[in-house]
Amino acid sequence: MQSIYQQALGSDFAQLHPQIQRRFGLHSQSRVAAIGAGVMERIWHGAYYTLPFLSVGAWRRIMFPEQGRNVPFTIENYAYQDTFGRETVTWIRTFRTIKVRRFDAYMIYSLQQGRIVDYLGSHQHLAVDLDISVDHYGGIRMRSGAQRFYEGLISFRFPMIFSGVADVCEWYDETEGRFRIEVQVHNRRWGPLFGYRGWFHTEWRPIVPGDIPRALLPCRTERRE
Repeated sequence: MQSIYQQALGSDFAQLHPQIQRRFGLHSQSRVAAIGAGVMERIWHGAYYTLPFLSVGAWRRIMFPEQGRNVPFTIENYAYQDTFGRETVTWIRTFRTIKVRRFDAYMIYSLQQGRIVDYLGSHQHLAVDLDISVDHYGGIRMRSGAQRFYEGLISFRFPMIFSGVADVCEWYDETEGRFRIEVQVHNRRWGPLFGYRGWFHTEWRPIVPGDIPRALLPCRTERRE
């Protein structure tokens, strides 16, 4: 079985560093989870007028308004099939700032769109298209595109003036023997919104199907892609 990232990258997947291939090769039959722990060397946010926006994001575990340096950090990746039978990978990031903050995301490969769709937040309210590529480090780069809001009977294309474009880069540092990550979120009108950079080590934890901590699953699963 191929992971959703193998489906998205096709033959380019082989250009990834072997450790990145391992992390992004998870699928529901892998019987292993990737549990990372490390340090965010810097977490930042934009100008003061971005704080209300970030505070609303914190309510649904999408973004948060704190800043900090050398912040303890964990990232939990479990691959499973959701209630609609779609291969899904969790991206549960926990930051131990002044408050413990979580950033929840659930990624699928959308056959109808031919790309990865990232459901953000605890209730999967935002479905975000991702463009994925391999960078010159053999790392993986994910850039967000169109966003759609779903809640009950309500659905609409989310206006980008009220959101941001995310650039996510993850690579393996051979010299230090650890993974590195950098995330930047910008709005074309309001400028930089939010971001972080840091490092982590990964533990490959054996699991059995269905053995995903309930607290890491979304409160609801959205069918619409």
